Amino acid sequence: MTTPRPVECWLTDMDGVLVHEDTAIPGASDFITALVASGRRFLVLTNNSIYTPRDLRARLRASGIDVPESAIWTSALATAKFLDDQRPGGSAYVVGEAGLTTALHDIGYTMTERDPEYVVLGETRTYSFEAITKAIRLIEGGARFIATNPDVSGPSQQGTLPATGSVAALISAATGHQPYYIGKPNPLMMRSALNRLDAHSESTVMVGDRMDTDIISGLEAGLRTILVLTGSTRREQVERFPYQATRVVDSIADVAPLVDQLQPVP
Repeated sequence: MTTPRPVECWLTDMDGVLVHEDTAIPGASDFITALVASGRRFLVLTNNSIYTPRDLRARLRASGIDVPESAIWTSALATAKFLDDQRPGGSAYVVGEAGLTTALHDIGYTMTERDPEYVVLGETRTYSFEAITKAIRLIEGGARFIATNPDVSGPSQQGTLPATGSVAALISAATGHQPYYIGKPNPLMMRSALNRLDAHSESTVMVGDRMDTDIISGLEAGLRTILVLTGSTRREQVERFPYQATRVVDSIADVAPLVDQLQPVP
């Protein structure tokens, strides 16, 4: 890769790049090992808001990939950062699991059903009709609508599962209010990750498996991008997009050697 500035920092998506469900993609462990050995700053990003970074680290370790907890950045953490910047010490009614509620507790937010400032929708494997109904009524009552990510579906061993975007669409249809999505493809997710690393967009690369989330959000945040073909976007689909990744490779195994080739700025 010809670069105007040497690469100092890396961002990488998790599902479809490093793992499929609980199985490591060949080369993923080598990529993380190379990053750690090089001393380069990096974050593993995920739109999944179900799990805390500690949970995700345990999941990755079980698949043979050792990522420090501090190097995992989720849409739940990005959502908490956004809310803390917008309305510190606020209140929210949350539809989601531990990854989201923990992130909001950690910034001092109060979880309440009584006149919350926000309804925050995240991902969960057990969406409750009662909770969705409560969210609809609170939004009708004036609560601002935030969603961690726009993904409409997610994979499981049994098949496709409805995800945050699908439930958000249901709530929007009932209320007439669209949520503000924090996760990819919103470049806000990338910028919050860059800020966490104290990184500059011109010296950072984003690795992802989806043209419509990972690559476009990296592009809009000013990063160089690498698309791997082990996830959602297939090679024959790449040329259909009006924007392109900086580089397209078969898998993360093709990216690992680049870590040593691209020297950091002295």
